[in-house]
Amino acid sequence: MKATTLLKKQHRVVEGLFKKLGGSAPKKELLRELANNLAAHMAIEQEIFYPAIKEIDEDMVLESFEEHALAEIALKRLLATNPKDDSFEARVTATKELIAHHVDEEEEDLFPKVEKKMGGELEELGARMKERFDEAFAQGFKALAPAGTGSTLSDREKPRAFASA
Repeated sequence: MKATTLLKKQHRVVEGLFKKLGGSAPKKELLRELANNLAAHMAIEQEIFYPAIKEIDEDMVLESFEEHALAEIALKRLLATNPKDDSFEARVTATKELIAHHVDEEEEDLFPKVEKKMGGELEELGARMKERFDEAFAQGFKALAPAGTGSTLSDREKPRAFASA
């Protein structure tokens, strides 16, 4: 599967989880699933996808790292909020909107550029990303994301992605 196709499928999973959060399903379990999906998704983008495509649109890749950092902080705050708390729904909405903005930019702007420039390379890249996603998902959000809000997975991975730049 092409890397961009894999990422789009993961975007749809996350959108579905946000939709379920608005329903009557148990919130804590959905939050854990959402956080694990997003952490694994961000890990494969930051560790594999962004380094591979950084020359195609370096500004957008740098912005994506920052958006990931903000999403991770929003997720940490959301996970720490009791679903019965008055601020819970507001935090769900803010996190969802942050993610939706990022997804729109990737799918409308970045992915078409990547598909045009990389072509067949995206299949091999997608296979590597799928394997890493499964590993990262099994680790879970808490294992992947540094504790606290002062440091994020993006802070750790961005220097690695641009080390050869």
